[in-house]
Amino acid sequence: MKLMRQTLARLALALPVVWLVVSLVFLLIHLVPGDPIQQMLGDGASPADLTALRHQYGLDLPLPAQYLHYWSGVVHGDLGSSIRLHETVAQLIGARYPYTLALTVTALGFGLLLALPAGILAAVHRGRLLDQAISVVSLFGLSVPGLALGPVLILIFSIQLGWLPVSGANSGGGTMSAGGISLIDWRYLVLPSIAMGASLAAILTRMVRTAMLEELGQDYIRTARAKGLSERAVVCRHALPNALVPIITVVGLQFGALLAGAIVTETIFSWPGLGRLTVSAISNRDYALVQGCLLSIGLTYVLVNLLTDVVYRWVNPRMRG
Repeated sequence: MKLMRQTLARLALALPVVWLVVSLVFLLIHLVPGDPIQQMLGDGASPADLTALRHQYGLDLPLPAQYLHYWSGVVHGDLGSSIRLHETVAQLIGARYPYTLALTVTALGFGLLLALPAGILAAVHRGRLLDQAISVVSLFGLSVPGLALGPVLILIFSIQLGWLPVSGANSGGGTMSAGGISLIDWRYLVLPSIAMGASLAAILTRMVRTAMLEELGQDYIRTARAKGLSERAVVCRHALPNALVPIITVVGLQFGALLAGAIVTETIFSWPGLGRLTVSAISNRDYALVQGCLLSIGLTYVLVNLLTDVVYRWVNPRMRG
């Protein structure tokens, strides 16, 4: 019950952040230099077309009325319509969001799968050859951005070796409509997940090593060893659970970085996700779609940070006090 009360309290604290995110996304179209409607339709648009589209977007209303109208649409799931794709923004985001979520979660899983054992081994073998080798590899992972790693992976594993597909999300090329989602072939996830998760794995490896070294030097670890527990039990059952709190916090923060990095990765691998949709909306000056995409990414980031706070309170009971 105490954990439930703390969760509800954190949810209440997240509400002002949600309000700020929605408000900033609403102001986006008003911060664009010049007339956004004129930019959407181009210089050849007639005054009647400009007036009609301005009325469609509600830009002919006073700013407070526009703000309330936008909030009403957000609450009811009505984010407007795409002027270029002729579909509702909610439908387009609903079709693309699962692809971005699948890519981000897979990249996060890949990073954790590498970082946890590597960080633990580096901490246990501190100062030895294995620790130095892991440090060199993690430094390489930090030095190579996904923007450069993605084309290299395509060149080696897709073009030269032919092991994995170059782009898309399934055997049909990743095409889909707003009304349905094509199945994702796991082979198409491998390269973009590695490109996104490599730098995350490097960051987490260093974080896991630092957190484990701090815990392994505590008095309770010496007590556990004095009781005759095996080194494996000391590391896995005592040190690791207490080291997870800062690690989980970093994972939650890095999830937002992965969402931002998905824009670049999805463009490189032609992944039909939210990031690629955002780039297309920006290039087409489709402001309603840009607003919807940014709102989805921002709200996802808020939700992930809320879940992160709940998870590390659940992992470490000392945080519930």
